[in-house]
Amino acid sequence: MQKYKIVFFSIVCSSLLTTYSGFSQDISPDKVKPIFGILPKVADNPANPVTPEKVNLGRYLFFEPRLSKSAKISCNSCHSLANSGVDGLPTSIGHKWQIGPRNAPTVLNAALQFTQFWDGRAKDVEEQAMGPMLNPKEMASTKELVVQRLKSIPQYEEMFHKAFPEDTDPITFENAAKAIAAFERTLLTLSRFDRYMDGDLSALSPEEKEGLKTFIQTGCITCHNGTDIGGGMFQKFGLVHKVEWLQDLGRFEVTKNPADKYVFKVPSLRNVTKTAPYFNNGRVWSLEEAVKTMGYVQLGKNLSDEEVKKIVSFLGSLAAEPPLQITLPNLPPSTAKTPKPMP
Repeated sequence: MQKYKIVFFSIVCSSLLTTYSGFSQDISPDKVKPIFGILPKVADNPANPVTPEKVNLGRYLFFEPRLSKSAKISCNSCHSLANSGVDGLPTSIGHKWQIGPRNAPTVLNAALQFTQFWDGRAKDVEEQAMGPMLNPKEMASTKELVVQRLKSIPQYEEMFHKAFPEDTDPITFENAAKAIAAFERTLLTLSRFDRYMDGDLSALSPEEKEGLKTFIQTGCITCHNGTDIGGGMFQKFGLVHKVEWLQDLGRFEVTKNPADKYVFKVPSLRNVTKTAPYFNNGRVWSLEEAVKTMGYVQLGKNLSDEEVKKIVSFLGSLAAEPPLQITLPNLPPSTAKTPKPMP
């Protein structure tokens, strides 16, 4: 069983705020680096080393609709790289127009997180990449169908051999997931905040710097810390005050542990100004409303409009600059041997 810790507000929040209270007015890069760290160039995985050949194959497969049963849905359908890695819907639409139960998180920077999916049911992006392909409400495929389609296309035969040269029969479902994950491990987005952390004091406006102070002083860093500004822990949604509209039991669906009811992975705040709607069910479209809600249900604070404005201003500095540039691949054609789309 995967080990994890749920951080209790009364202990950790108090500890963090005590630790950083000495420089709550000093938000110089050297002071805030212990909270956020430095963004790496690639989120590598020793068990699945990122290579140019693997990344190129993964780029093709990320946009490949033939990985789905209907041959109409790709990874990019729900995690559009033209839309900050999301589909912009409260919850995603999958096979046969089925509506999924949860909001699709952005794929950008996801490889930095300690676990995947809202409920943490996948340990990394390699394992995560397998899930949607097999989920009957998403891509609804099978391992066998994925392999059959890929093996029927000569260009993919060549690309898999280049990406996995040590394998005599490289086209496997697992290797397809590894290639997609390798591509996703390169989808890290530099922001003005990263430039600031690297010593460029002019990268943030005075308003954004005030927002960073407020973000720290308010206690947002209790959960939204680390390189991905989140994604590093599980936390109960409604820690201080109950979320009246919340029905999703969260991680409890994975562990069946009553203590995990309404527990979710803390989402990343990178690119958050571009990834509405918010929360696990995509209920809230306004970032200001989301910030105000989190202040109340997680921190027990009724944030003023001015405090919310400052925090949202800081969050704007976490958007990708320059925007991620990914070239849409020219997918290879099917052959007479390629299994046809299925309803």
